[in-house]
Amino acid sequence: MNRTTLSLIAGTTALAAVTGFAALSQPDAPGTDTAKAAAQLPVERTSLLCPAPSTSDLAETSYTSFTPVTKGTGSGGKAELREAVAESAGAPAAGEDKGKGDAKGEDDGKSGEDTPAKPVLTPKEPGKPVTGDSSGGDAPALVGTADGRFAPGWTVQETTEVAAGTGRGLQGVNCTAPDTDFWFPGASTDTDRTDYVHLTNPDDSAAVVDLELYGKDGALKSAVGEGITVPPRSSEPVLLSTLTDERQTDLTVHVNVRSGRVGAAVQALDDKIGGDWLPTSTDPSGSLVLPGIPKDATSVRLVAFTPGDVDADLKVRLASPSGPITPAGHETVHVKGGMTTAVDLGDVTRGEAGSLVLTPTDRSVPVVAALKVVRGKGDKQETAFIPATRPVGTRATSAGNSGKGGTLSLTAPDAAATVKVTASAGSEGGTPVSKTYTIKAGTTQDIEPPVPGGLKGTYALTVEPVSGGPVHGARTLAANEGGVPAFTVQTLPDDRGTVAVPEADEDLSVLQK
Repeated sequence: MNRTTLSLIAGTTALAAVTGFAALSQPDAPGTDTAKAAAQLPVERTSLLCPAPSTSDLAETSYTSFTPVTKGTGSGGKAELREAVAESAGAPAAGEDKGKGDAKGEDDGKSGEDTPAKPVLTPKEPGKPVTGDSSGGDAPALVGTADGRFAPGWTVQETTEVAAGTGRGLQGVNCTAPDTDFWFPGASTDTDRTDYVHLTNPDDSAAVVDLELYGKDGALKSAVGEGITVPPRSSEPVLLSTLTDERQTDLTVHVNVRSGRVGAAVQALDDKIGGDWLPTSTDPSGSLVLPGIPKDATSVRLVAFTPGDVDADLKVRLASPSGPITPAGHETVHVKGGMTTAVDLGDVTRGEAGSLVLTPTDRSVPVVAALKVVRGKGDKQETAFIPATRPVGTRATSAGNSGKGGTLSLTAPDAAATVKVTASAGSEGGTPVSKTYTIKAGTTQDIEPPVPGGLKGTYALTVEPVSGGPVHGARTLAANEGGVPAFTVQTLPDDRGTVAVPEADEDLSVLQK
């Protein structure tokens, strides 16, 4: 995903925090080298958007908000999640304000007739999760902001259990930051699938979005996918099958924001094998890592797409617990330019932990990719999705862990790495615990996450590389629901809790030039 705009905003905000220091610094003597490494400073503001969880009356949704403790943040700030409040005219049902008459809050900049609902979640302190829940199919999308000490690494997990019907099982998604560009390989307009792309606008002005669909033969014609208006502070769910008459098993959806910014996620629901949220793939890249394939996966399907006109040839490797493995019969995959390619890898993990690593066979061509993963057999199957993801980086955060039914999967595709994993305090009590793990080069290790001492409620995990090469990660939540192995997978990219800010010195001589 293209996050240039967000990075500039975060950098400007953090730079403002150190302006006073820069203005008071004594400039070095002429001729000395003033170039210094940029400082990593905590971000001062974070926005997150949570899509409307379900339209099923049987849905039970839980939310968990967590901010890890970060050095250098000071003592001020707050974080809160509120319902997305749509404009009164033409607002979609998923973003409609339910109108709580006794809700209190500041003016949201509208006509004055709407009173903002009180926050759904309001964390009290970093380092301790806070939870909330909703029932049924009327829960709206949520818009969240955090500043001060609550901003760095702020993470919100939305998890929904649906007992029966289309998409039954466990559906989970990390609430995401608004952006202007998203790629979703793995969507579908097949007859058994009901896929929605949820667009949530956090701002006070409307956003205009183009939805582009790419199938096995290239772009699908869709005039109704152009110029979709998302009203201020609202959410718009768009059913993919209404954008085209073509029924295709594998699609890539490109969300291109013409004006404004949105949060985007695809809800992929199947009539027979459950469903889950399909998060955006990382930015198009020549090499990709898709971590955390469950060891008991019965079916793994790779969906890849290259945005340009140039074909891509990729080596396919499975990072297993013992090292890299080339899947028999799937040594390489050829992705035609501008076309979606799908490959069935079967039970590629064969009972062991695994992550898929894609690298160019020759020249590097940017690609996006995701995995559709199925557990179970017959009418007891459940589906989840794993997109290609960025490395953990400085730190990754995962909220909503319960102490049972969870797996943390870590892979070091290039070089061995050591990581520290910390379990936070529980939402209702418990003492943080940290453990250190070493991941060998080219391998994936499934670990049972550490659990806080005396845990009550849910807790969060933070993953921090200590040494070695880059690490990619994913967290799986699992539950047995009537014999169905329900599960959901969330990848663990860097939580962007800090931003690099170069040191600045005052130089009045520039005013004389």
